[in-house]
Amino acid sequence: MVYHSQSRKEVVEALLSDEVNGLKASQISELQNKYGSNRLKEKKKKTTFQRFMAQFKDVMILILLAAALVSFVIACIEKNPKEFFEPVLILLIVILNAIMGVMQESKAEKALDALKSMSAPHARVIRDGKESVIDAAELVPGDIIKLEAGDFIPADARLLHSAGLKSEESALTGESVPSEKDAEAEVEQKAPIGDRTNMVFSGCSITYGTATAIVTATGMDTEMGKIANLLDEETETQTPLQKKLAQLGKNLGIIALAACAIVFVVGLTNDIPPMEIFMTAVSLAVSAIPEGLPAIVTIVLSIGVQRMVKKNALIRRLPAVETLGSASVICSDKTGTLTQNRMTLVKAYVQESADASVENAQAESLESNDSSKFNKLLQYSALCCDGSVVFENGEEKHIGDPTETSIVLAAHKKGMPKDELNEKYPRLAEIPFDSDRKLMTTINRIDGKNVVIVKGAFDMMSQRCTSGNLEIGKKITDEMSADALRVLAVGYKEIENIPEQLTSEEIENGLTFLGLLGMIDPPRPEAKAAVAVCRKAGIRPVMITGDHIITASAIATELGIKKEGDKAITGAQLDEMTDRELENEVENISVYARVSPENKIRIVKAWQRKGQVVSMTGDGVNDAPALKAADIGCAMGITGTDVAKGAADMTLTDDNFATIVDAVREGRGIYDNIKKVVGFLLGTNIGEVITVFLAMILWHKTPLLSMQLLWINLVTDSLPAIALGMEDVEADVMEKKPRPKNEGIFAGGLGIRIVLQGIMFAILSLLAFRIGENVTGELAGGQTMAFMVLALSQTVQAFNMRSDRSLFKIGPFSNKKLNLAVLGSVVMMLLVLFTPLRVAFGLIKLPVKLYLIALGLIFVPLVVMEISKAISSIKNKNK
Repeated sequence: MVYHSQSRKEVVEALLSDEVNGLKASQISELQNKYGSNRLKEKKKKTTFQRFMAQFKDVMILILLAAALVSFVIACIEKNPKEFFEPVLILLIVILNAIMGVMQESKAEKALDALKSMSAPHARVIRDGKESVIDAAELVPGDIIKLEAGDFIPADARLLHSAGLKSEESALTGESVPSEKDAEAEVEQKAPIGDRTNMVFSGCSITYGTATAIVTATGMDTEMGKIANLLDEETETQTPLQKKLAQLGKNLGIIALAACAIVFVVGLTNDIPPMEIFMTAVSLAVSAIPEGLPAIVTIVLSIGVQRMVKKNALIRRLPAVETLGSASVICSDKTGTLTQNRMTLVKAYVQESADASVENAQAESLESNDSSKFNKLLQYSALCCDGSVVFENGEEKHIGDPTETSIVLAAHKKGMPKDELNEKYPRLAEIPFDSDRKLMTTINRIDGKNVVIVKGAFDMMSQRCTSGNLEIGKKITDEMSADALRVLAVGYKEIENIPEQLTSEEIENGLTFLGLLGMIDPPRPEAKAAVAVCRKAGIRPVMITGDHIITASAIATELGIKKEGDKAITGAQLDEMTDRELENEVENISVYARVSPENKIRIVKAWQRKGQVVSMTGDGVNDAPALKAADIGCAMGITGTDVAKGAADMTLTDDNFATIVDAVREGRGIYDNIKKVVGFLLGTNIGEVITVFLAMILWHKTPLLSMQLLWINLVTDSLPAIALGMEDVEADVMEKKPRPKNEGIFAGGLGIRIVLQGIMFAILSLLAFRIGENVTGELAGGQTMAFMVLALSQTVQAFNMRSDRSLFKIGPFSNKKLNLAVLGSVVMMLLVLFTPLRVAFGLIKLPVKLYLIALGLIFVPLVVMEISKAISSIKNKNK
């Protein structure tokens, strides 16, 4: 059926639905079986086998496998059983490495899939006459859905009712300007998508107005679904850090290959068998090049992101995790983020006479007065609300804006349920709220008259009222705001006819001031502590709100955001400032009240010009540009619109300021863990290269065979590295200043420490090699000692890298995952050293005294690192 050319009634009948009550519960499962899930087909994922084969695309591994194959062929020709060990062993180790690589990738993918499912869109649907919020994937054709500004459209739908509706359809039509929509529009059957003004389409968003619509197509049957294969070209993006590390890996690879080439040439000139020295050189290259570093960083990032989800911070883009650790300014909304967002209507003022005394006028508690004057104010304000309160099993469920639901609930308690009011006094037209006007208007049929009801900020309302004592209104507004109440003004007028085109200039002027509503939204108990943590961490908290400046200042002072000497300004004052003036003043301003979305962008950019990394919260459609402009855009998970969430880097699932601070803490911890992993892997890899290189140059002998190098790589480079990346965030991480925005990962002396650690491993391994060779009189004795010391000293180093503080202060074995990883590594080493497997690895049994010497050398890194940490601690204290 071509829905856009049919009448609303025909569409509803064709889809076996009901315009008022929606589908029946009994229809849903049948329709879901018929049409399937409301999802687009996803890009086909790699199979486990494809992932496994992808592990062998590295050039050096292919060369190694080719060398192993040649070695195997030679063994077959020479018919020497002992020669089979090395190629078979190399093959087994490479396969084991590949299996571990697949397991790591799968773990990372599952983590990211879990995040994807958590950020799935939702839809407001009417079924069996009840409104509820469901996962958009559960929608079926025939469902009645509600849409408002900021919503992503979850499926193709025919409009049933609309008010001032505009839809952003550039993803579908290429039109950069939002399309005006009208449920009443008559559209030709052959009209192109852009001209179907009575339809809305999946994947687009509502930029203005409200609507009720009936779903006509879901999933791959939608217009977006028809071109889904064009959208199936997503490329896997890397974070800036991953790109830097990948480039670093390439640079180190070049150095390692040069060293390996020298090792090969020196080996050949010193009569080492060509195949043996070739295999050793290639194995050294495979072990030394940190090709797995970006993958391990991905795992550390994704595991960290999972940890953040548990703390109510949903990261949408991995680069945001890196940026979080650098956040130096947090610009936060007040309502619901710093406060509890449990708006309760506690006070009201109704103007009985325009001649009332200014001195005697005061707001009254709603509980203390049940007169008709309050009922009229509540009735009119409830009619001018889109929010609703549903009672299920004795529990209140608030749907929509908390300010509106507090009004609806107050009216309900006074015997005026919203549904009954809507039925008795039907809404005929409306001008939806937007953050520029700060007003919302409805036209209702009340007692046979067309009544325009306007609610919004008093300072905007007062400009549009021609009747009523506005001086009293200003006084009461200031008094309630000083008590940290959020204040809404209500005005009205009667009109004869409703214009075809509603404009703010015509409808929202010439009003009679009816009264004021005062709502309390107390600060969150945890917000004050979170602000204190920010201050300690060198992060500047800033309050940005659409609320009254007196209310905002009172809350900001109570929470510690506004200190003595700090300024609080309004959006109007901000508009009068030039960009240069704002830049000069921005560090002195802690509170911005009555701001517009455009103001938010200016505030972000002013801080950024100061070199700061800015986090900004937002929930509305118009906040999207500011969220994108900020270094870290934080959307509200509860009150936030779909558009805001789509523009943000992070969604706060509990709309809580403390969650932003927790996310910064986790971001710092994750970045520190990545630095630990990088330091550990590069330090150990450099140690392996220097060991083999110097032994070949100095003594023309290879201290480690190819399979020994590969086994060390398998034992030390995977499990301990990942476990190190899962280290708990250190207790003092929020006592440090934010990391500069462009600081490299090797800043703070990490690069020098990595090289020094590599030299330390090389010295220990070469010393072990010489001692082993001299005592046993065999090259294999020296290789056994070097193998044992190099591998096991690296597992000790994994513990050293856990913190810049002494290992004994943080608890040597407090990272249980690292304990298990190192235990696994040690067991694998012991199997090779003390079982018949040692023969395959070219190892021999050593005298007891050599094992004791080796044990001493293995723990040298612990002593060296503890001394280094103690010296650093003394230096820091002196500073």
